[in-house]
Amino acid sequence: MADDLGLPTLDDLDVAGQRVLVRCDLNVPLTDDDPPQVADALRIEASLPTIRELREAGARVVLCSHLGRPKGKVAEGLRLAPVARALEEALGVPVRAARDVAGEDARAAVDALGDGDVALLENLRFEPGEEKGDEALAEQLAAFADVYVDDAFGAAHRAHASVTGVPARVDQVAVGRLLEAEVKALGGLLHDPARPFVAILGGAKVSDKLGVIKNLLTRVDRLLIGGAMAYTFIVARGGDVGDSKIEQDQLDTCRSLLADADQRGVELHLPVDVTAAEEFSPDAAHRTVPADGVPAGMMGLDIGPESVERYASALSDAASVLWNGPMGVFEWAPFAAGTEGVARAVARSGGFTVIGGGDSAAAVRGLGLADQMSHISTGGGASLEFLEGIDLPGIAALRR
Repeated sequence: MADDLGLPTLDDLDVAGQRVLVRCDLNVPLTDDDPPQVADALRIEASLPTIRELREAGARVVLCSHLGRPKGKVAEGLRLAPVARALEEALGVPVRAARDVAGEDARAAVDALGDGDVALLENLRFEPGEEKGDEALAEQLAAFADVYVDDAFGAAHRAHASVTGVPARVDQVAVGRLLEAEVKALGGLLHDPARPFVAILGGAKVSDKLGVIKNLLTRVDRLLIGGAMAYTFIVARGGDVGDSKIEQDQLDTCRSLLADADQRGVELHLPVDVTAAEEFSPDAAHRTVPADGVPAGMMGLDIGPESVERYASALSDAASVLWNGPMGVFEWAPFAAGTEGVARAVARSGGFTVIGGGDSAAAVRGLGLADQMSHISTGGGASLEFLEGIDLPGIAALRR
């Protein structure tokens, strides 16, 4: 069972000769080539341990995934054939790509499987019933499965047919190794973190992270805030942020969160200096200014060097670290120093470090620091909802 959450894992299954339907997250970017190629195989690589383990145990492996947003219609550019080719190469065995999700070709592909063989159903979102959680589609998919394994953390917050409908109709269910690792890493931080526990939150909007901030304030020892969301907090504290992006309707909420942190004895750190520019552009003239005294006509686009130093100091003795969201517009070199500085400080901390998906994961990989982190989440939206304390539908569906 996956730690403390009552979830069956692959260790609880006997899959020899069984058809195992695996919900993967193979939503990878494709090139414009003809035929298209997989541009970044990261999600495919993350799915391999579960697929390999099932094959070696003699399962007949039926993979399913969505790709892109075809909105319930067949989109030729979003077929999973390129993913099947990449899987073949990685696994070293043939992977038959069905031309439909649950129709005749899918049935033929599943029926032809021998022990250890692999088939891939067509893009789940070609079916309008997938995103609607349609019972008829769930029934059709469940007909391919003696066993259901969910390994798609990136889709675990969606009550879709393949995520919640299928496990309700299959006797044997389990989490795959990827989903198990996510639940252990994120669940461990929420329920039993080694201390001090330091969380770093960035990104554009306070409103996007409200639930996470509220939940983390009951659990962390220190909370470091960066990105555009910091400016709403700075204004709530009485600072002047010039033309920086703020959410007027969140000022009272920020004041209440600051008071809550104070009351709980949580150290809440805001930037003391920022890199400000005259316009939102990678080429804009920019300089370091006090975070609470950004000149009129300028906007903060990154945390400044003194803030990086202070955040690094707050991370230096951390036993547990969670980081979700960049410190600035890190895609533009002049405003990437804050995100890079924090990433390096997290890597140096020596604690149990979890990167919460999305832009933070991209930044860590881009800096070549991925192997220095304990866990990098594969789910942006899913990891945020998990950290809010929400019981994700895809995980709840597996709990027996």
